[in-house]
Parts: sequence; structure tokens; C-alpha cells
Amino acid sequence: MQISCDGGAATGKSTGAKMVSKKYDLSFLSSGLLYRYASYLIIKYNPKNKIAFLKRKFKRLNHKKLSKINLHTPKISEHTSIIAKISSIREILKKFQIEFSKKNKKCCIEGRDISTKILPNSDIKFFFKCKLDIAAKRRYKELKRSNSKIKLNDVKKALRIRNIADMNRKISPLLKHPDSVSIDTGKLDKRAVIVKMSNHIERVIKKKYGNRARAK
Repeated sequence: MQISCDGGAATGKSTGAKMVSKKYDLSFLSSGLLYRYASYLIIKYNPKNKIAFLKRKFKRLNHKKLSKINLHTPKISEHTSIIAKISSIREILKKFQIEFSKKNKKCCIEGRDISTKILPNSDIKFFFKCKLDIAAKRRYKELKRSNSKIKLNDVKKALRIRNIADMNRKISPLLKHPDSVSIDTGKLDKRAVIVKMSNHIERVIKKKYGNRARAK
């Protein structure tokens, strides 16, 4: 069973993807963190040949360590929207994600083009959404923990820029796959989100696999 979760910035897709990954014992990967890490590396080291540099870094990357690095800064967010438009960089990260899905037959990957480009044949597809004000407040609370001087308006502006760039880029834009089930996290709390996702997953499991795939 493979699940793909897409959506704009701070729409709750990471939280939803992590919850179902834990419940159904799936290997989890955040595409967004991969792009943020690429930006982090470029900003920190400023390599002359960015493509060769990223190829080396991602060849030996342990993605589980990414959660220990602060990758959610306005500067990284702005830079990420820029490199996300570069096809050669997207190919490096696309290769990493596809190899991950091949190694982990039971997985959940979240991002912006997972259902349309990375896992178009995934058994289950979700698309997360919520109003910008809600997303901004959510991201603001996260960033406030490590940066007390952060301003809500700056966070909101960064999210708006990122979402516009993602939806309008020519390469792998943020799109809702026709088969995706919408999850509006502005109207649902965490419990309601996992219930809605689980109900859909159970229906697909029963239809495709009988009772072979079960939650923990």
C-alpha cells in the first residue's frame, strides 16, 4: 500500500501523513523537507556547481535526520520556491523519492506533486487544503518556538508567495489529482482528519486487498 499526500504550505499534510503512516505502519517521507534541505545546503555552502553538489549530498542522505534541522525559516521558504522551479534540481529529488518508494513498498510520501508526478499509481491519494489565514497562524506557532521575533504578517506573506509560485510554475505545479480525496484541515481537527483519512483508506484496503493490510 502506497499513499500520496499533496497540498499547499502549512495545510496540515505533514501531520496527516505522519498520523496515517504511524497507524498503518508505513515508511514516511516528506518531499517538502527534501526541498528545504536542498535550499539549506545551497544557502550554507554556496557551491559553485549546485547540481553536482546536491547529487553528492542526496546520494548519501539519511532523510530521518532532516527533522533535527530547523528548515522552516522565511529565508529557506523563499529560496525553496526558487529552486523548485529548476528542473535539474527537481530531477535529483525526484530520483531520491522514487528510489525511496521502490525500497519501501508500504509508504506514505507528502509534498506538492506526489500524486501527479512521483507516485501517480499510488493506491490512495489525498489533497490537503485550508485558508491562508489558518495556515499562516499554524506555521507562525511552529516558528515562534525557535524565533521569538518572527511576525505573523511575514509568515503569511512567505506562505502566499510560496503557494503562488508552486501553483504557477511550469514544471510539476501544485495540482489536485482527479482521484485525490480533499482534506480541509481548516474545518477538521486532528481527530477528524485521521478519521476521514482512515475511513477512505479502509474502503480502499477492503476493495483492493481484502483484509491483508491492517492498521496497528
